[in-house]
Amino acid sequence: MAPDPRDPLDLAAGAPLFAAYLRALERRGPGQYPMMTPGHKGRTDLTGAAVAGDAALSGGVDTVKLAHGYLLDAERRAAELWGADFCRFSVSGSTHGNQALALAVGHPGDEVVVSRTLHRSMLLGLVLAGLRPVWVRPRIDPATGLPAGVDAATVSEALRDHPRAVAVLVGDPSYVGTHSEIATLADVAHGAGVPLVVDAAWAAHFGFHPDLPPHALEAGADALVTSAHKVLPAYSQAAIVLARTARLDPDRLGRAFEATCTTSPAGQILASIDASRALLERDGEKLAGQMLDSVAAARRRLAAVPGLGVLEGPGVDPAKLAVVLAGVGAHGVAVEGDLMVSGCPVEMADRDTITALVTMADSPGDVEAFGEILARTIEAHRGAPRRIVPAASWTVQAEMVVTPREAFFADAERVPAAAAVGRVSAELVAPYPPGIPVLAPGELVTAEAVDALSAAAADGIRIAYAADPTLRTLDVLRR
Repeated sequence: MAPDPRDPLDLAAGAPLFAAYLRALERRGPGQYPMMTPGHKGRTDLTGAAVAGDAALSGGVDTVKLAHGYLLDAERRAAELWGADFCRFSVSGSTHGNQALALAVGHPGDEVVVSRTLHRSMLLGLVLAGLRPVWVRPRIDPATGLPAGVDAATVSEALRDHPRAVAVLVGDPSYVGTHSEIATLADVAHGAGVPLVVDAAWAAHFGFHPDLPPHALEAGADALVTSAHKVLPAYSQAAIVLARTARLDPDRLGRAFEATCTTSPAGQILASIDASRALLERDGEKLAGQMLDSVAAARRRLAAVPGLGVLEGPGVDPAKLAVVLAGVGAHGVAVEGDLMVSGCPVEMADRDTITALVTMADSPGDVEAFGEILARTIEAHRGAPRRIVPAASWTVQAEMVVTPREAFFADAERVPAAAAVGRVSAELVAPYPPGIPVLAPGELVTAEAVDALSAAAADGIRIAYAADPTLRTLDVLRR
């Protein structure tokens, strides 16, 4: 009989860190008097379930001196699974991984070719590393208003115009599941003698089913960061950094990772990465196949809604469920509100788009039921069809005046938003999700950017990271 993927004890046989974590929980009880962190000492009668299952890596899952090497063994196994020669587990999400990779690829002042639809974490990685971005933009699909991947020709032109660039950094796949041809981008980067680094936060499942795209390393990239807590069943904040080091310095990678990570990592998060890796290795193709079948069925159901656009086809993650609402006339934020009331919150909603995250933890019945609820909710909000207007997150035209790092440390002042136009932004402002900056430190504040952010806020989108989330004022560099 095939192993049951729901049996954690069976899974632990191939997951050394996960097994050690389970043993650490079993050791708790009468006669145990740990005199070290964490301060809750395993008691749940003080702060309740908030600390249930928490065990530190150091002194909990392993000894204080990490004598057993459980984490090293787990990372080695993950490296083998992804075909990498460098692997580190992070308890701080893909944000930490992106910032570590930014620190690893160059020196302060070096240029890097970067997709402007990068996540805020990579942009702040540029601040930490002092790198100078050369922006490239993805194509926008006019039929959906969504990004359709970064063209190799665009990257090639940027590298030709900036021959001293030291790396290419892209976020792929996008929040809505569209992706680039990573193999072609890798060829272009390598032809220029530089590594390709991929923020593949949403693609931990890539490469583990024949109907899925290959993962970034398999496609030729030099490094990737991916979130184990998105499509895989890991604990929140769980992420993995993987690299092949022919074009990257492994010692520098290690130092960069250590420089930006906590010295008190949660064993529970790390163990969940190990367990998810073991699950993916053992049952990944089966679970991914079930996920793909479920999404395909939900797409067919949603395609029956007149006017509703369903994102699918070449260049789209077949496991992603995203719809475009302009042809139905429904407002995505209103749809999202009703979905939350129904117990079906979604990953992303703006005026024209709903993105639902289907994972390996969803049963076919779950996805089918969600598809029905989504279809009915959209119908309940049907209105007059409208033209598609791409969101500012995908279309922002950035003009860098000073580097992100220079702007981050410069003297700033707060001015009315209208007075900020023509000045240089001192802050990062992004609709969230997807967390792509419309304004970034060092960029010229334009009327178009301010208007787009104001329109998003009026549509009910959360405006994140701004010092003034009402957008009545903006922080700009002092003259």
